[in-house]
Amino acid sequence: MQLKTITHQTIALAGVAQAAALVQQLATTGNADTTAMEASIGSILKLDADTVIEVYGSLSGIKLGLEQLKQQMTGYKIPNAELARYAASLVFLEQQLSKQPKMLKTITTGIEKAQIQAEHFGLLHDNVLANLADIYSNTVSKLQPKIMVNGDSNYLSNSYTADKIRACLLAGIRSVILWRQCGGSRWKFLFHRKKIQTELQNLLAQT
Repeated sequence: MQLKTITHQTIALAGVAQAAALVQQLATTGNADTTAMEASIGSILKLDADTVIEVYGSLSGIKLGLEQLKQQMTGYKIPNAELARYAASLVFLEQQLSKQPKMLKTITTGIEKAQIQAEHFGLLHDNVLANLADIYSNTVSKLQPKIMVNGDSNYLSNSYTADKIRACLLAGIRSVILWRQCGGSRWKFLFHRKKIQTELQNLLAQT
């Protein structure tokens, strides 16, 4: 399979946008889109998928991310600056993480444990989300600069919601890794905007 295509890069970018959108939803409302949440959390556990779409289960699983990415790329003014900040921070942190082989090994070991938990309890069970949140706290969260999540303090101080937010940030890192594996880079994002926008239209028409 040819991974390094604009289609695969766009799907992976939508995964980053979706993780950022879920973080924002959870931080401001305490709830998140269940279909998107299942796809994003599921993507962390899919270490050996054959295709990029398979990582998210289906295109409909990544629909929220495709819609968010399309919105963010329409016009010259960014409609949701906070969402853009989360996404940019995830891209930057993944770059730091790629230079930390020990940390990457810790993440892989934690994910393997989460895979067993998810089979036993279900994908969005508290135990699975708490484990994924712990992986994030013990690895990515140690890197600088930390992602500062804004929202309602009632939700941010709730440990269950905080676990979901950290798990979604880990899903965002997973999507950035996938984007890079698909040949994604900052300059391609800047110079291939029109191609990405066209691809988003095509992909959304299939959801």
